[in-house]
Amino acid sequence: MADDKIFIPLILGTNRRDRKSEHAAKWVHQKLQERDDIETRLFDVREFDLPRDHYGTEIGSQFPEWRDAVIKADGLIVVTPEYNHGYPGTLKSVLDLLLKEYIHKAVAFVGVSAGPWGGTRVIEAMVPMVRELGLAVTFTDLNFPKVGTKFDEKGELLDPAYNDRVTGFLDELVWMARTLRWGRQNLKSKHH
Repeated sequence: MADDKIFIPLILGTNRRDRKSEHAAKWVHQKLQERDDIETRLFDVREFDLPRDHYGTEIGSQFPEWRDAVIKADGLIVVTPEYNHGYPGTLKSVLDLLLKEYIHKAVAFVGVSAGPWGGTRVIEAMVPMVRELGLAVTFTDLNFPKVGTKFDEKGELLDPAYNDRVTGFLDELVWMARTLRWGRQNLKSKHH
């Protein structure tokens, strides 16, 4: 069983113009694609045409590509900038489109900030929210402090230390995702 691929979509959580977290998201997505134990897909909150007057799980079926990817997923990577110690509202709106589809699946965070903390506070803010969705948070985060110094204008990585960091980050996510998949397939739960 351990040689079959796991499916881990990645979502870029901001729709802001001139977002620097796009470089981090595309780089991590490339690292996912390089691994032979992972299948992935990149989602961008810009792709979601959310209605202004109604959203939540009631309209999740209006976003079938996202819904089907999360149903298939063994884990999820969320790449999010830190805005005023919190996460972007658009990211929350997209995550709120589903609920039961997330239960007992792993989630790993890539935090991005212009300042020195690398999204530590946004990850701390997201943990209770994703826990309520039923996701299980990994032990290892990937942080990009002062993100403007980590990539050039074309999105090429400038700090080679991230090559080792991303390996540990993904190894932990793969372990959690495989373990939770085994549990979903083999253990009874009132949620499955």
